[in-house]
Amino acid sequence: MTHSVTVDDVRAAQQLLRGIARVTPVQSARWLSDLVGGPVDLKLENLQRAGSFKIRGAYTRIARLTDEERSRGVVAASAGNHAQGVALAAKILGCKSTVFMPVGAPLPKVSATRGYGAEIIFTGTTIDVCLIEARAFEQETGAVLIHPFDHADIVAGQGTAGLEILEQRPDVKTVVVCTGGGGLLAGIAVAIKGIRPDIRVVGVQAAGAAAYPNSLAQGHPVQLTSMTTMADGIAVGRPGDVPFALVQSLVDEIRVVDDEVLARALVLGLERSKIVVEPAGAAAMAAILDDPSAFEAPIVAVVSGGNVDPLLLLRVIRHGLAAGGRYTTLRVQVPDRPGQLSGLLRAVAECDANVVEVGHVRTNPILGLHEVEIEIEVETRGPNHREALLQRLANDGFNVEVG
Repeated sequence: MTHSVTVDDVRAAQQLLRGIARVTPVQSARWLSDLVGGPVDLKLENLQRAGSFKIRGAYTRIARLTDEERSRGVVAASAGNHAQGVALAAKILGCKSTVFMPVGAPLPKVSATRGYGAEIIFTGTTIDVCLIEARAFEQETGAVLIHPFDHADIVAGQGTAGLEILEQRPDVKTVVVCTGGGGLLAGIAVAIKGIRPDIRVVGVQAAGAAAYPNSLAQGHPVQLTSMTTMADGIAVGRPGDVPFALVQSLVDEIRVVDDEVLARALVLGLERSKIVVEPAGAAAMAAILDDPSAFEAPIVAVVSGGNVDPLLLLRVIRHGLAAGGRYTTLRVQVPDRPGQLSGLLRAVAECDANVVEVGHVRTNPILGLHEVEIEIEVETRGPNHREALLQRLANDGFNVEVG
């Protein structure tokens, strides 16, 4: 089969990117290695320029435009990472950039994109809507659309990360890659399968935005009707035509993970590997965490980006701690009389759990006239500790609802 992108295209992009894109490090993740029973390493694209792998493809695409095309400027659509990659690449190459971003795009990504010199136009709530507007802008102004994933140069540029993986971990048997539109996955698959076809390449999508499984089953890209996930970086409703054909031909498997596992992976990456990762960037780690027996070691998981809004990070950390049994909200309905709260808190303390916050609710219509609902947020040491706490409260006569 003749592919739109070959390993030679990726090698050419690697030459083009010398001195522009960083050769990002590969770091061991023992917390995942212990689960798998063999070496797991992280390819840290969160340490790439502009905070994600996107500069690889964006620079490759813009650098290959003619001088006349660059003089008309470039336009992109992005929730943040591609926006920053395009803005930085355009700045390096001396051309004007305009980026359409969804309303509500993470503020740090917006600020960084603007800081690289791009003009930002907010529209819609998804990348798909932004793409429609970016194409219209291209027709009206002559600016060249730099698609986030659906172009051979973009795929070739992203594939340079795959060449680095082979150089840094030549004994790798499985490479796991987060997947939205498919540019990164397709590029890495081209690079790896073109040199080492024995290596297994696995793509990972967020369950609430998983366009690839059904598209592959149908044999062509299929548009999702809705998407819901915290992983905005891979919330893409339809695979790109260029990456889809490559993924269909070269990628061994697509797996999906839900937001709960993404949150746990993000928290564990922060705690155990000391890396700041956005939810989309944690997808490969999440897939291994979710089903470690499905992957043959040595494994390299691509950590695709680290551009996370601190406010979102706070929410995700709390969600991840709750998913890991380490942060729990308990609601208890008790008679509204002295001593009930102190008895509840005493039981929690005797279980060595830490109370973070306490609230009283007296106006809930489900409560009786002489009842009160106590809500407490509690830190525990894990699922077993949480279950022991719940059992103790039940033994003491408290009717507990876990929130």
